Amino acid sequence: MKKSLLALAFISAGACALPALAQDASGTDTTAPAASGNYQSNQAVGSGNWFLSGSVGQSHLYQGPYNDHPTTYAINGGYRWKVGQDMGLGVEVGYNDLGNFKVKNAFNSNDVNLTDQRNALRGWTAGVNGRIDVYRGLYVSGRAGVYGWKGHGYNNQDINRHNLDKVDYYAGAGVGYDFSDHFGLGVSYDVYHAKKDGVSLSTDTASVTAEYRF
Repeated sequence: MKKSLLALAFISAGACALPALAQDASGTDTTAPAASGNYQSNQAVGSGNWFLSGSVGQSHLYQGPYNDHPTTYAINGGYRWKVGQDMGLGVEVGYNDLGNFKVKNAFNSNDVNLTDQRNALRGWTAGVNGRIDVYRGLYVSGRAGVYGWKGHGYNNQDINRHNLDKVDYYAGAGVGYDFSDHFGLGVSYDVYHAKKDGVSLSTDTASVTAEYRF
């Protein structure tokens, strides 16, 4: 599943859209005017926008001693170029908080009382993103890159809490709608790989994202 999502993110970020505008022999545009929300169709190829986005959602961690789904938060920013009639490619950096996980059924068949310590996953992201405007403001998107994370957690082999950090990867795909040239709202599914020293904090997230373009 995670390998398929990574492939989908790269395909979404690198695919080329078919031209959305057509002209008749006299040079008259025979295509319906672009919706005001389809901001990429209102731009010239080669132009671009700075953007800032915020996300809130829920994570899903079912690894080792964990079975939890806390609330997640993320902020992201970057620049996106128009590289085709209805396609944009960009770069991004961001920070996320993937929640505090509770240990459940670790080391034996019963719950263990370790909730007084935070088993957290936080990190910085840096990567590429892409989006294709499908129809009158409706778009599909993809993103992928490196994930520099810090976390705290346990494995199934011992009862020692580990403080960890590493550079791994992330990937995601989504769909959304542009309400104007500057504002869009979407939903996305992302995977953040975070594994070290026998502790796996790799997390899937489902989020709602609002994006503002300058």
